[in-house]
Amino acid sequence: MPRPDAAAGAAFAKAVVAPLDLTTWARARSLLWAASRLAAYGASVGIAEHEILLGEPFIERFMASGAALRWSAPARRTARSNLLFLASESTRRGPRRAPLSRGRALAPYGDSELACYLVLADAQPTESRRQRASGLIALGAGAGLIGGDLRLVRGHDVVRRCGGVIVTVRGARARRVPVRAQLAARALAAAHWAGEGFIVGGAEATRRNVTSPLIASLAQGPDLARLNLARLRSTWLAACAADLGLATFMAAAGVRCSQRLGDVVAHLEVGTDAQAVALLGGKVR
Repeated sequence: MPRPDAAAGAAFAKAVVAPLDLTTWARARSLLWAASRLAAYGASVGIAEHEILLGEPFIERFMASGAALRWSAPARRTARSNLLFLASESTRRGPRRAPLSRGRALAPYGDSELACYLVLADAQPTESRRQRASGLIALGAGAGLIGGDLRLVRGHDVVRRCGGVIVTVRGARARRVPVRAQLAARALAAAHWAGEGFIVGGAEATRRNVTSPLIASLAQGPDLARLNLARLRSTWLAACAADLGLATFMAAAGVRCSQRLGDVVAHLEVGTDAQAVALLGGKVR
């Protein structure tokens, strides 16, 4: 015969999970497991009311109890998330929340696509437009710059160093980034032309939409879509990841979550400019 707390846990779990519109058995099983353990703990301390069991204070009390502390850290996190989900569903009123799509990195540009945009940049009618368009592509696909990082780059921020070309990024995420070798000469040429000014144009650091005219000038015909700065950054990210063997490393380590990589990297020292140039494809031969 099952123990009273186990029977109470099973009954409670079925009562709170059954009304949910779940699409997979695995999800239902995970919720049933968490709910039954919560109810069993409630029975052990003399609490059976659903409203109290599914209250956030009681859930937190359960997660701090000896019963939950015997689990692994991932199991505790999963159980807590599932119980808070059940709590929100039990008190929900009105229409069900619509799922929000998760932002994903855009596909990188292929070599032929990038070459087409560079040809268009070189075909601009004025030297100013040619250098700014070329610099925009070089800093986007060659150094991964986007948004404010890109707008704030002045000519003197791009210099030869450590066998390559390095751009100093200013602002909230200040750093130094090697420009990939294939686009280093273009970045340097645009920087020499800009001098003390901003490479992509404008006179004030607070200016907005300064890249829009450049991007519009590079949109030519139905076969070549409007230039996308996020895709330029993805091009740089993909190229650097390939050089580092990141996909092979993640597959070998069984790592899928970038947060875990961040946790690992937090314990490591950042390399020197020379190391960054060598690792990130910035070595100019």
